Amino acid sequence: MAQQGIPLLPMVVLAMLSQCSAWLTPRISFPQGSPGRPLVRFHRPGVSNTTMLLLSRDGDTLFVGARDAVLSLDVSQKEAIGIRSKLDWSPSEKDLQQCSMKGKEMTDCPNFIRVLQFLNTTHMYACGTYAFSPRCTYMLTETLLMASQSSRPEEGRGRCPYDPYQRSTAITVDGELYTATVADYRGNRPVISRHLSPVDLKLDDTLGWLEDPTFISSSFIPSEEKIYFFFSEVGREYDFIDKFIVSRVAQICTSDVGGQRTLQRRWTTFAKAQLLCQASSELPYNVVQDIIDLPPPEGAPADDTLFYGIFTSQWSVNSGQSAVCAFRLGDIKAAFSRNYKVLNRDTLRWSTRVQEKIANPGECGLHNASDNTLRFVKDNFLADDSVQPVGRSLTMVSHDQKYSHLVAQRVRAANHRDYTILFLLTDSGYLHKAVLLEKGAHIIEEVQVFQQHQAIVSMQLSVSKGVVFVGSSEGVVRVPVASCSVYSSCAQCVLARDPFCGWAPERTACVEVSPVPASLGQDVDAGNVEEVCSTAPLSPRARFGPNSLTTGETLSVSLNQVVRLQCPGASRHAQRLWERPDSRISPDLCLHMEDGGLRFVATPATLGQYLCLSTELGHRQVLAVYNVEQRTPAPAPPAAAAANATTARAHAHPAPTPTPTAWTTAPPGGPGLATTTGAKVRGEVKRHAAGAAVPSGAPEPRPPTGAGGVAPSGWPRDVGSKDGGRLPLALRPSYLRELVAVSTLLALCLSALLAVALGAVRQRCRKRTAPQAADGGAEREALRGEPPAGADGQRANGRGARGGRPHSATPKAANGHLPNTPL
Repeated sequence: MAQQGIPLLPMVVLAMLSQCSAWLTPRISFPQGSPGRPLVRFHRPGVSNTTMLLLSRDGDTLFVGARDAVLSLDVSQKEAIGIRSKLDWSPSEKDLQQCSMKGKEMTDCPNFIRVLQFLNTTHMYACGTYAFSPRCTYMLTETLLMASQSSRPEEGRGRCPYDPYQRSTAITVDGELYTATVADYRGNRPVISRHLSPVDLKLDDTLGWLEDPTFISSSFIPSEEKIYFFFSEVGREYDFIDKFIVSRVAQICTSDVGGQRTLQRRWTTFAKAQLLCQASSELPYNVVQDIIDLPPPEGAPADDTLFYGIFTSQWSVNSGQSAVCAFRLGDIKAAFSRNYKVLNRDTLRWSTRVQEKIANPGECGLHNASDNTLRFVKDNFLADDSVQPVGRSLTMVSHDQKYSHLVAQRVRAANHRDYTILFLLTDSGYLHKAVLLEKGAHIIEEVQVFQQHQAIVSMQLSVSKGVVFVGSSEGVVRVPVASCSVYSSCAQCVLARDPFCGWAPERTACVEVSPVPASLGQDVDAGNVEEVCSTAPLSPRARFGPNSLTTGETLSVSLNQVVRLQCPGASRHAQRLWERPDSRISPDLCLHMEDGGLRFVATPATLGQYLCLSTELGHRQVLAVYNVEQRTPAPAPPAAAAANATTARAHAHPAPTPTPTAWTTAPPGGPGLATTTGAKVRGEVKRHAAGAAVPSGAPEPRPPTGAGGVAPSGWPRDVGSKDGGRLPLALRPSYLRELVAVSTLLALCLSALLAVALGAVRQRCRKRTAPQAADGGAEREALRGEPPAGADGQRANGRGARGGRPHSATPKAANGHLPNTPL
């Protein structure tokens, strides 16, 4: 386990079990090319990798370090970016061949500008990778010409990285260049050094002052005469199985000239401390991605300078997430003024210093100290305490976006309060604008600046011009810090909670807040529309009254047609809902879509007015109004009008028809119903084609089947969804009444057929069990003394058939008794 600090396993468990904070979602999104957020782009054929940006002091010129070139761009105009001058600086063919022979890809061998700094008012200093052999040169600011054309650019080892994808940082102070980069081809010798100075200094790489670092940025604090470097490295003070990455802040004094005997031409004021970006009971965000400084407000002490940084995590449990932490300069100074750890050179293990404190590491002026003091400083350069974030909490956390770069600005709002605005660039190419409030961060909007992921990106903020410049391989993009005209109403202007924007009642427009005092409506903290816009919440009667709504859009539809109503998304933070003034929206008839729309089948019950409303921060507003009406049929041609008149006369004087319950044999391809039933169906078809409304409660007419089982052309066919698929079950028309009627008729028919069959079977059984009539006739002839029926039987039978007295079915004797029956 570590000697100090972070119990890894319990923190992992707590991080997995802890509840995530509310996800930060941009209120409004502007895709690339949106008219509400116009962007100005610069791109020229042959110019690529415009990733190093440097803004002039007046804000009218933007210097860009690109691939094999340095550009000077005119950014004084809002609508365009023009090129003023260009310096071509590419390696020779021999240098490119040597780079390829070293095993590097030819796409990485050009000269990528990685250092671009002002030396004074007339000269600049630039360094490039130059085919994995860094070179540096002086150039004139006005013309971008090299200061000495006859001499070859000087070697840039220790000033510029070899690899164009290796991160580094550089800053100039009083004409001297301070860099943090690698000093060898393989990138194994990290170094923080000073150049262009009477006494160049660097770190003693034999002391292990840096452990595989990734340099991020650097900042100069004039009041302290110190330069702070921010980077991440392997934390050797933690004895974990895996390499534990920590974020660091290191300091050096600009007045340092090295020791006289100990630490000659080496830093004597180098010290570093850990930056801890961590919330309670969660894993730390330990890998810094970018960090910038924000000067204190006017009149505040220099210790109130804030450093805002983007941090990610090396563990998969926090993969894809980013956190923003703020560190105060006073807290950094306090960590450097306390105790330090000491490194045992034999065991390479760290421990807290227990011996007497000889000197305070990191203190300026130690170059004149004794050798004993410098040896103490040499072994004690890691602060024992970590630098905690402001408030010991995270400034903001994004669970679905990974931020890579940021810039910060302090803005004076209409209420004369200062707010901090962060512009954060995501890996997906969006620029988020967030305002820091007491209750947490609020992302006002997101603007898409490029479509594909960019390996190297840089950002530059121009406060005087009110724009953010973003440089990438696709070119340079100019993004205004605010676009207040996109908010068309007072409610939208207030709900945006943008410190840059306020509502001007006399102009009835949302305008930018100017330094000149003006009465603008604005509520950045709460977004209270009713208070700022002087509006009161409306009752349902007033909200749906004739004076509170516009006419809206009228939609003419046919019955059984699928209707889809769109609801414009005014804000991602608003909750959208649909309402009807005269009735409620039944979930059995209407389907709410994920995009906020509403879909239903046009029936007499679903026709009428629909309103889409949104609720945000307690304010309700109408976004859209629709009047869904039944479509009026087009006028029929003369031939069709005559046919309709004939049909009308036929209906006015109908011919006698059989009983409606009778069934007849359907002709080939016919409907299979009796005459009256067929006339009824045809009447329903004509009324449906003419647009007649179906009475409430009456069963819907069923389409007759024509030849081949296809409905006639005048009958509406099965309505599907927009993409051709079948409708959801809740939206399909119901034929329950027709199904019940047909089932009842079928049951009656089956019962009648069964009764007829049973009667026939019963009659047959009676005939089989009764005495035969032929035998009775023979007995009667014998008693009467007549011969038996032979050849004359036909005569007897014929006589009976001609109308003789019918004989009984049961033969009897002359005395009236049955034959062969004892008297």
